[in-house]
Amino acid sequence: MMQVKAAIDGKGKQLIATMPISEGETFYKMSSYKTIAKPTYTSIQISYDSSIEDYACLANLNHSCDPNVIVDTTRMELKAARDIQPGDELSFFYPSTEWDMTSPFICLCGASNCLRLIAGAKYLSLDVMSRYFINRHIGAMALECLTHREALKSKGLKHRELHYR
Repeated sequence: MMQVKAAIDGKGKQLIATMPISEGETFYKMSSYKTIAKPTYTSIQISYDSSIEDYACLANLNHSCDPNVIVDTTRMELKAARDIQPGDELSFFYPSTEWDMTSPFICLCGASNCLRLIAGAKYLSLDVMSRYFINRHIGAMALECLTHREALKSKGLKHRELHYR
């Protein structure tokens, strides 16, 4: 259903669909992963304080601000965000799993809605997050951040003093 190939620019790898995948279809179950103590460039955050490495698939799944894949860390599966054709690169929205990325980067995805800087959900507005599938742990962390900010505001702290974690 998918194949790892060298990226077109010669830098890194990409995951390519080898068969059609229908919108909403689950096409990969995360089962051969390793839980790791510290996040890495290729890991996926699955909870508040836990990440996994899956070198068979997830490590080759690149970012896009217009993703065609949903990484669901509750169900531990990948599903199509829209219809995918053979030859299409598979991609997901990194902040959907990552709160504060270990390796932020300048996005060159070319999507009309490209965010340009990808650093994790922590740095996105709720308006931006609402445009994407966001995993449960990311939603909970955003809510915790808002609750924490409101508590600090009620104590009279200024905006620049409210940076969370």
